[in-house]
Formats: sequence, structure tokens, C-alpha cells
Amino acid sequence: MANVSVAAEWQLLINRYYRKPELYPMRWKHIDLSRNKVACAPFGGPIAIIRDDSKIVQLYAESALRKLRIFNSAGILFSETVWKHPGGRLIGMSWTEDQTLICIVQDGTIYRYNVHCEVLEPNFSMGKECFEQNVVDCVFWGNGVVCLTEAGKLFCVPDFKQIKPCKLAEVGIGAEELPHCMAVIEPQYTVSGNVEVLLGVGSGIVIVDEDEVRFIDEEKIGGVVLKIAVSHNGRFLACFMHDGRLVVMNTEFRDFFQYQCEADENLRLIRASLPEAVEACIDAAGHEFDVSRQRMLLRAASYGQAFCSNFQRDHIQEMCKTLRVLNAVRDPEIGIPLSIEQYKLLSAPILIGRLINAHQHLLALRISEYVGMNQEVVIMHWSCTKITASLAIPDAVLLEILLDKLKLCKGISYAAVAAHADRSGRRKLAAMLVDHEPRSSKQVPLLLSIAEEDTALMKATESGDADLVYLVLFHIWQKRPALEFFGTIQARPLARDLFIAYARCYKHEFLKDFFLSTGQLQDVAFLLWKDSWGLGKNPMGSKGSPLHGPRIKLIEKAHNLFSETKEHTFESKAAEEHAKLLRIQHELEVSTKQPIFVDSSISDTIRTCIALGNHRAAMRVKTEFKVSEKRWYWLKVLALVTIRDWEALEKFSKEKRPPMGFRPFVEACIDVDEKAEALKYIPKLADPRERAEAYARIGMAKEAADAASQAKDGELLGRLKLSFAQNTAASSIFDTLRDRLSFQGVS
Repeated sequence: MANVSVAAEWQLLINRYYRKPELYPMRWKHIDLSRNKVACAPFGGPIAIIRDDSKIVQLYAESALRKLRIFNSAGILFSETVWKHPGGRLIGMSWTEDQTLICIVQDGTIYRYNVHCEVLEPNFSMGKECFEQNVVDCVFWGNGVVCLTEAGKLFCVPDFKQIKPCKLAEVGIGAEELPHCMAVIEPQYTVSGNVEVLLGVGSGIVIVDEDEVRFIDEEKIGGVVLKIAVSHNGRFLACFMHDGRLVVMNTEFRDFFQYQCEADENLRLIRASLPEAVEACIDAAGHEFDVSRQRMLLRAASYGQAFCSNFQRDHIQEMCKTLRVLNAVRDPEIGIPLSIEQYKLLSAPILIGRLINAHQHLLALRISEYVGMNQEVVIMHWSCTKITASLAIPDAVLLEILLDKLKLCKGISYAAVAAHADRSGRRKLAAMLVDHEPRSSKQVPLLLSIAEEDTALMKATESGDADLVYLVLFHIWQKRPALEFFGTIQARPLARDLFIAYARCYKHEFLKDFFLSTGQLQDVAFLLWKDSWGLGKNPMGSKGSPLHGPRIKLIEKAHNLFSETKEHTFESKAAEEHAKLLRIQHELEVSTKQPIFVDSSISDTIRTCIALGNHRAAMRVKTEFKVSEKRWYWLKVLALVTIRDWEALEKFSKEKRPPMGFRPFVEACIDVDEKAEALKYIPKLADPRERAEAYARIGMAKEAADAASQAKDGELLGRLKLSFAQNTAASSIFDTLRDRLSFQGVS
């Protein structure tokens, strides 16, 4: 019984068996599909349902508000939302390949939802004509849709990823004779590569694409068609006739259906060389100038191709594309009778260039778009030509005309069009055009060329590009008086800062004028001070030359300017003392005839004076700059040690007790490796720790140990032992002392 039951599921249709198993018992409740519009996503995707507002239905316990509900394939509710969009009735809905639900309403508005019933912004429109005429029907496929309006017009969106509605060829029917039915053959299955729409009109079928309308009369169809369905592979067409018959025909040769038997017979005769025959038909169509013969040859190739398993379908589509371009330029109104070989040698860009030069901009634009080329060249040439030929059109009006076309090409150079407007004597139009240029690098130079310096500076600073700002600064600098230039840059911080950075390196005097004009006296003072250092680096400045006089004057000017601001008291005092020191140092160089004082510090000046035996000058510097006694002692000790005047050093140590003790004497002598001289002062150190460390530095271990024991510092003994690590006897002394201290309880 089981085998019989399974076999019973299969049904024979012509020469194949089919079955339709039930995958799920639907889980939804109270869903009557006949009362709803339904959209099922492919590949087991979600199902969208909404009450059909074109039907009169009885409401039971449900709300009058319609709800869009999304279920999975088993009828389990995913999500729902209240439908509250304007625009009239919902005409149709379908899922795209990425599972976006597309909903089209009566006025042509396209609403989009995700699987969670969330509206995806923005909404789109099928266009003005659809809005005015109302959509009455629509047919979806994959990622596209075709809409039919009340006026019998057809509009298409080929790809919902880039929603760009286009109008198909005029069918020539009115509202009183709208089609009985409508279906589409997807672009991937058509010869042209574009969607083809099948309309059941009157007693025949009308085939519509972007460029043409073809009528298939009743004799070929066999009666009035009420419903049409296209197979998934695009090869077959099922027609439900007015008398109840279901007719299946081949979409590849529907135009010569009555010749089916003869065509099959011819096909059998050339079966072995069929691919070569198809290729020959395609090639012959390319060399043919007569459009009707082109169409006949391509249809023959398309028919034969259906029986070639390995033939590339895109060969026919590429030839259709090429012939569409050639037929367009061969039109008598254009008058370019190119052969296909000439077109291949010439190439599409050169052909477009010739069309541009002939001012056939519209055709050039359409061909550029059709063959996938950048449209910028065409739109740019058209814009320049329009400017040249529109002298009577006001700037504002012409600007709107130009912008309407320029915005079609993303990234187009508005600056180049503006430059042409300027060359044509329309500077105001140029200024308005360049304002739409998004790239500052192109915008700013043009603004300068049309004398819009202030706008150029604003755009350059807004861009943050230092090179552009400098370009504008140098341009304005050369054209405007100094005070006007200063006022211009003062209002723009970035421009001002860049100018200051440049002028600090190359234009000190001009920068001083800028600071004076803006009341920045302290900045002028800093510049003067810097200039004084510049003079000091002059080779002549180190030989007692007159350059020291100007240096001192510059610093004194800086001092005066600093003194006028309360915030720069320190700088004022420093400049004053710097000038005083330079003057003393200059006098010393003159008196000693030795260029060794200028630009040295106060301490170095004192040491140099002492070393030269000029104690009076040293005391003068000490007094003038209020050098402390401790610092004075250090400097004199170092100076006397440097010249190794040990007698003077000893005499100096005995004048009075040094304010910081004898440590400077000891360290100075040890630093120059004069241990004997150091021994004169080590016993005078008051701190036994200092004495111990001093003895250790000159290698006297026993004396260091004795001093350390007086300090009773075990840690110090440990450090001293490490310094005599190579001397076993010395280490033993330190160990004995540490043990003794430990016994006495001293750590």
C-alpha cells in the first residue's frame, strides 16, 4: 500500500512527472488569502499579507485599520504594522533579492520595508506622469517592476538597488481599452538585454520594450488572451484564452509561430554546424545597415541559440548594444553612416567626441550612459557651449539651467565651467558657479582669478589646507596696502597664524608692522629681542665692533615695549638686565682686547674676570646683578682652581669663613686631581660624613674610616667599604669599625 500511495503523488504532464508535497501545515489563523494581497519571497523567504482594499470584504472581529503582516513560510508571524501611507490604493507588492518588501501605491510612490515591518527611508516615486495618471497595475520580477497607468503608459524600474524609473515605448492604447492581462520577460532572457512587457490587448498580444512595440495578432495567438504567465527560464509562455483553453508557446519564436514545423525542419538540416550558423547570423546583423534585416538575423540567431548548449548568450546582447548605437548615429538627422568595423576602429569615446563637436549633446549623453562611459565630458562641453550661446539669458536663470544638468554627473568640475564663464565675460555667473564646486583646490584659484579674494580666503581657511591659504595670502599681499591686508587676515585666525609663521622666518620688519597695527606690543618686543641675537651671530659682532651698540638698542627697545604691558614684567626685567650685561661685556672686551665676554652668562663673566685677574670688574658684575655670597664664593673658587692659583685660593679661604663652608674648595681641587691641595681643606669640613667621603675620593681609607666612625653611621661605612672593594686591608678596617658600631648598638 505504501508504494501505491507514494506513486499516487506523482502526476504525468506530457513526458515528465510532477508532484506537489505539503511542507507545512500553515500556523496562521483566520487568514483568507482571497481577501488579501500576498507577496512570497523566493528561496523559502517570508510571506507578506495585507487586506486587499480593492475588494469589498466583510470585517468580522478585526479592526478597520489595515495591517501589514509578515509571516515565515510556515505561517508564524514575524512582525506587523498598521498601514497608514497616503497615495491611494496599494497596487502591488513584492520581495527583492535582498528581502526588501517593495510596495507601490496608486500615485506611484514606492514604500520599502524590511522583514521587521520597519519602513526604509527614503521613499521613491515612479515619476510625475505616474503621479498624475495613477498606477492601475504592476508586475514585478527579481529586482525590478513595470507599472501600467490609467492612460495606458508603461514605466519601469530595472533595479531597486538604484531606483531610476524610465518610460517604455508608447503602446497607443487609452483608458477605455486597458490590457486584459500583463506579464514580463526578465532582461536576462531577452535578446536586447532589457525587460519586455507582454500585454493582452484586444484579440492579440502586444510586446513592449524601451524602444519599440510589436503586435502579435489573433491568428498567431489563437484567440483573446485573459491571463499570461512566463516560465522561470523565460523560454515558454502560457496563455489562458477566453474560451477556457490553455496554450503554451515558445517565447523565442513567437513572432513566426505558424512557421514552427518548417523552422524545426531547417534546424535538423544544420544541426551539426548550428553554433557556426548562429555566429554567422550575429555577424551578418552587425554588417547590415537595414534595421528590419538586423532584427530578422538576430531573431534567427536567438532561435538557433536556444538549441546550442554552450553558446554564450551575451554575444547577441552585445551585438544588440552595438547596433543600437550605430543605428542612432546613422539616423539622417545625425548623418554619421559608420560601419561596424569603422566603429570598432574609431571607438566609442571618439564617436562621442565627434557628436559633441557636432553639438549633438543629447545623443552623446545617451550613448555615454548606454555604453557605461563617464558623462562628464559631454555635460562639460554642453555647459560651455550653452554659456557661449546664451548671452541674452540672465545669469540667475542660466545658472539654474546649468545646475540642472551638471548635477547629473557626480564629481564634475564646476570650477572648469566657471572658468569658461569668466573667459566669456560673465564674471557674476562664474562666481555663482564656483560656489557649487566642492573641491577647494579647484575653487580657490578660480576665485582669485575673478578677483573674489575675500571669498577665496574664506573657502581656503574653511578647507584647512595650508597651501591654499598661503596661495591666497601671497595673492592678497601683493595686491592690497599693508593696513588693508592686516585687517583682512586679522579676522581669520588660521590665515593670521600662517602669515605670522611665514613672516617670523622671512619678513621680520613686515611682521613688526602687523603687530604694531594690532596693538601686540609684546610680540614686537620679542621680535626685537630675536633680531638682537641675530646681530650677535654676525662674525663682526665678536670683535668689539660697533654692532654691539645696535644690539643693545634693540634690547632696550624691547624692554620699553615689555614695560608697557603688565603681563610681561618678567620679560621687561630680563631685557633690561640683558642690555646692562651686554654693555658691561662690551666694555670688558674693549678694555681687555679679548672677544671672550659678549653673550656669556653672568656667572661666566665673573669667572672670566677673576681668571684674568680683573677682580674689580668681577666685583662690579657681582654688585650690578646682586649675585649672592654663596654663588660668589663658588664662582671665585672655580676660577682660581681653573688658573691653579693655589696661593690665592688659600688666601681667599682665610679672608673670612665661607658662607657655604669649605666644601667648594675641596670639590674643586679634587675635580682637577689636586689631592694635596684638597688635603688643605678636608680637615676644615665640619660634617664628619663630608670629610669621610672626601678622604675616600682621594683614596685615603684610614682617614675616611676615622671620619666615618666619628659620624657613627654604619650605612656610610658600608658605602665606603664598597669604594675600596679592591683594597683588602681597607675593607678589613671598615668591617672592624662596623662590628664595633654594631656592638655599641649603632646601626
